[in-house]
Amino acid sequence: MNVRKLALDTLSKCESAAQYSNLALDAKIKQFNITGDDRSLFTVLVYGVIEHKLTLDYYINSLSSIPREKIEPSTRNILRLGLYQIIFMRISDHAAVNETVALAPQRSRGFVNAILRNYLRKKDSIPLPVDTVDRLSVKYSFPAETCQKLIECFGKDETERLLSAMNEPPMMTLRVNTLKTSRDELLQKLSDAGIKAEKTSFSPFGIRLAEGVSYPMLESLCKGEFFVQDEASQISTAVLASERGMKVIDMCACPGSKSFGAALTMENEGTLLAFDLSKSKLPLISSGASRLGIDIISSNVRDGRDFLPELEGSADRIICDVPCSGFGVVAKKPEIRYKDINSAAALPDIQYGILCNAARYLKKGGVMVYSTCTVLPEENEENVKRFLSSHPEFSPVPFNVGGLTAENGMITLLPHIHGTDGFFICKLIKQ
Repeated sequence: MNVRKLALDTLSKCESAAQYSNLALDAKIKQFNITGDDRSLFTVLVYGVIEHKLTLDYYINSLSSIPREKIEPSTRNILRLGLYQIIFMRISDHAAVNETVALAPQRSRGFVNAILRNYLRKKDSIPLPVDTVDRLSVKYSFPAETCQKLIECFGKDETERLLSAMNEPPMMTLRVNTLKTSRDELLQKLSDAGIKAEKTSFSPFGIRLAEGVSYPMLESLCKGEFFVQDEASQISTAVLASERGMKVIDMCACPGSKSFGAALTMENEGTLLAFDLSKSKLPLISSGASRLGIDIISSNVRDGRDFLPELEGSADRIICDVPCSGFGVVAKKPEIRYKDINSAAALPDIQYGILCNAARYLKKGGVMVYSTCTVLPEENEENVKRFLSSHPEFSPVPFNVGGLTAENGMITLLPHIHGTDGFFICKLIKQ
């Protein structure tokens, strides 16, 4: 099996057909039954090249005597694959060059070989751009517009730390199914199986895997005793503090992890209504709940901005995890980094509409948690301030989860500080 050839085919499909990398990668794994070390290498190559595309292209363009627009897309992907192995992987230069050149058709082998060997000769003398924004863009492979926006939000030094953390390989984090086991028991089971894992820093229900392990392996070992959920998302569920017998509404529920977490803290007693605009994704909630042994969740198709009169003032808790730009989960979804950051301009109004509608469902004295998986203030703090100015009956509530404190009732979690996804959480109470 030529793993590099499969990786090249997958990268070409992602680029030419605009297919999401996770879907293209999963399809290839199933089609060719890629397992073990081959699967690990295949995954690293595909995700790695996509994540570092701007960096790799900078070096290609710097070393090529052919104008960038005249380099064939297929040849550029071959060069990206080769340079990625040389720069970012522990593969010998000789092997990386030879394996990459072998992927090229005869007409372009000389060019591919020349670029790769030219890089090996000049790698220590190729300068990065002097301008701060351009330097960050090339070094961390984020569009210049995104780097500029983040600098405006966080400053130069904090932005560089943030971008660096977003380029770190994400570790899988589990949320323990407390209906079936405890965190200590699950940790012991993983240890007995030779899987290194540790407790999450803040979430009382989380386990962070210290090394790569596949989901099928975990599921066969611990069937129904966990679900995959980043610690940031677990923290937002803990902030909600749902209790046994309550009525909870999840406004934008798919794929269901926050609904599952709330149902577990309710000890599977009460009512949980899970709404989502995407009908095709709703089966993820029902199948996930069944796997976990949760039977209090009822899922339905619903636009979070559309009001249901029969639900007015009925909910004890509301999860309002709204659609967002996703600029906090770049490490797990590499394509997001290349989105036009200005394309999120319409999202705050959508988020605000969902938040205002959710407010009508909450009882007096009830709690609502507003959250996003982005770090952009206009989708986070600014949206909350807008909501509070038009809803004086609501106020933020300070919270503490595992020593993580938000004295003003809201917090932005950052990968380089908290070791989680980039994530915003705000706890609101209806007076």
